[in-house]
Order: sequence, then C-alpha cells, then structure tokens
Amino acid sequence: MKNLWGQNKIGKIIIGVAILILLMTAYLFVNNRLSNDKIILQGNVDIRQVELGFRVNGRVAEMRVDEGDFVKEGDVLAALDKASFIHARDIAKGQVDQSSASLKKMEAGNRIQEIEQARAAVKEQEAAYEYADKFLKRQENLLKTRAVSQQAYDDALAHKQEIEAKLKSVQEALKLSEEGFRAEDIEAARADLAIAKARLANAETDLKDAEILAPKSGTILTRVTEPGAIVGNGGTVYTLSLPNPVWVRAYVSEIDLGRIKPGIEAMVYTDTNPDKPFKGQTGFISPKAEFTPKNIETKELRTNLVYRLRIIVEDTKSELRQGMPVTVSLKVTN
Repeated sequence: MKNLWGQNKIGKIIIGVAILILLMTAYLFVNNRLSNDKIILQGNVDIRQVELGFRVNGRVAEMRVDEGDFVKEGDVLAALDKASFIHARDIAKGQVDQSSASLKKMEAGNRIQEIEQARAAVKEQEAAYEYADKFLKRQENLLKTRAVSQQAYDDALAHKQEIEAKLKSVQEALKLSEEGFRAEDIEAARADLAIAKARLANAETDLKDAEILAPKSGTILTRVTEPGAIVGNGGTVYTLSLPNPVWVRAYVSEIDLGRIKPGIEAMVYTDTNPDKPFKGQTGFISPKAEFTPKNIETKELRTNLVYRLRIIVEDTKSELRQGMPVTVSLKVTN
C-alpha cells in the first residue's frame, strides 16, 4: 500500500510540474507576443526656446517682464530709449515732403504768371532792339555826311549788339518756360522721392524694432540685461520658452528601425506621474545613424549606432519641462 501511495504522489508531482511548465510556456509566449507589439524607448523632453534681442543698437529703457513670467503673443517685453529713432524718422519724413514738393513742381511745369512774365521780357527786349536798330541806321546815314563821328557810330553798333544778345537770352528763357522741365529732370526727381521714402521706411522700422515683442505665448526663462545697459543688435535680452510644440527626443536601434514609421501612436510616461501618460505620435525619424548619446545608455552600449526619433506630445497643461527624462511606449505592428 505504501508503494502504491508513493507512486501516486510522484505521479501527482510530475503532473503538477508538467502543468507548471505549460503555464510558464504559455505566459512567455503571450508576453513575448505582447512585447513584440510595443517598443520601449528612453528619451528626454525637448521644448523650443527663442533668444530674443533688439535688431538695433541703443540704451535699454524698460525691462517689463521677469524670469518665470508668462507672456502672450504681441506683448511688449523690453524697449530702448527711442529719442534718437524718433528724430531720425522725423528727418526722413521731412526729406520725403521736400522731394515730393519738388517732383510736383516739375510735373506741373511753370506757372502761367511766370510764362507771362517771360513773354513780357521778350517784348521789352524786342522793342529795345527795334529802337537800337533804327538808331544805328540814323547814325550810319549821319556818318556818311560827316555829321557824327566814327566813335558815335561804333557806340550805336555796340548798343544794338548788346540788345540783340539780351533778346536772344529772354527768348530762350521763354521757350524753356513754355516747355517745362526736361523728362530726365522729372525722372531724377522721382528717383530722389523714392530714395527718401525708402529712408523713411527704414527709420520707421528702426523705431519699431526699438521694442521687443513676444513672437509667441510662452514663459520667460532668462532675463539677461537691465535698464540703462547699452546693448548691441542681436544680443540676447530674454530667453522665451514656447509651450508648443513639445516633443521627446529618443533613439531607436537599427533592429527596431524598420518597425517605426511617422504617425505611430505613442504613450509618454514620466517619473512624476507614471500613471498619467501623455499621448503622442512619432514625427521625424533621422535618416542618419549616430552613436548613442552618453546620457541615454550605459557605457557598454554607447558605441552602438542608433537613429534619432522625435515624438510629438500633447501637453495641454504645460506639465513637461525641458530635458525631463521620460519613457516612451510605441505601439507597432509585426
């Protein structure tokens, strides 16, 4: 009886072990099947930053926001002393007005009063010439009879020639007055006006750029300078963090690269709230392999070649921060 009971006990143990092996095999099969549907990656949050500065040189007059302040698109963040920019604009505006008036004068031509004045001058000289001509003829006749000297005749001749020259001069002046300005002079005046307008536009742009406006809504990360400082064009005054878009920078091995395509659904987990993942999807996939970054993998795996991957994340409450480490689960198909 004891042998029979012992044999039954051994049989039960064997059956139990067999069932356990079957269960473990099934578990490993299912688990492997499920794991093949996902790719787990480690990455870091990337948030766009904008270095804000003035396009022109000047002295800082105002710094309106500080580090940590949330600003809206179009808000004035800082301003330079605008006095010199306003003066430059006013000078340019005066040059435009002057050039415009000169062009209008040339296009309109001379006034009727000026033309009539030139005609009157011509008539006056014509009368003077007629008198000088008659006087010369009388002197010529008197010279033949020796009634006047040769000197008197020469003086009359010189006077006639002088009047004739004046007559030609006023006749040319009348002709120019009636014809107006030359086409070349008018075109030159138009070019001067265009240059003046361009200078005015440049002065107005400089005045506008004496302020820094927020290009997008976001949070001020750094405040570099203070009022009273002299800054050069292009120097950083503020650093602005943009809440959107937010993405995760991760790296995928060559083995899994073929299973990943743009638009694949992703879940992003943080250490802060591991039970509240962020939804996302794959975006950019680098076509170029690179060595694994040192801050991603262990020393043994740093020499592996990987491909950079960008996962676009939905972060409506701005909970993610620049550089935050995250775990990414990509849903892929076999």
